[in-house]
Amino acid sequence: MGQSAGPVIREMIAGIRIMGAVIGMGAGMVQWVLARGPQARHIWGMSTALPPRFEITRPEIDRVVRAFYAAARTHPGLGPVFAAHVEDWPAHEAKVVDFWANSILHERSYTGNPVAVHVRAGNVKPGMFSTWLGLFDTILKAELPPEKAAAWSHLAHRIGRSMRASVVERETLPGGIPKLR
Repeated sequence: MGQSAGPVIREMIAGIRIMGAVIGMGAGMVQWVLARGPQARHIWGMSTALPPRFEITRPEIDRVVRAFYAAARTHPGLGPVFAAHVEDWPAHEAKVVDFWANSILHERSYTGNPVAVHVRAGNVKPGMFSTWLGLFDTILKAELPPEKAAAWSHLAHRIGRSMRASVVERETLPGGIPKLR
């Protein structure tokens, strides 16, 4: 078979698996899934469409990310940390826009592991996350209406706690006491 047959065959196999799952579910389960909208169809592989976590557009995400990094580059505590790792700012910002579009809009445009990147960086310390989140909150409030800023801030703080916990695992003193600076 030619090279173009590979993706077609993979798509056919995926379709057969989905149909097998649908047949195995029975008519009642199919009706239940279909009645519950995109979230339930996503669970069974029938659709990948999820509603956004909150109403925001990709251009708004882009604007916030670019404003944040403009401020972060000049921040006395955060600027040097980013400068040590980011060589191509437009590419980095585009990747972060994809991350947020994935997290908020469910676009599936982001590939990567932000926790692993921050852990491997080596110069990211647990105490930096509160500074990062404080600056991010300032940018959100300046760039977005209050309800969008609050929703995005809530998500950012949740993600930040997870990332901080991952860095804390790397940065511990004897007895498991976290290094905070």
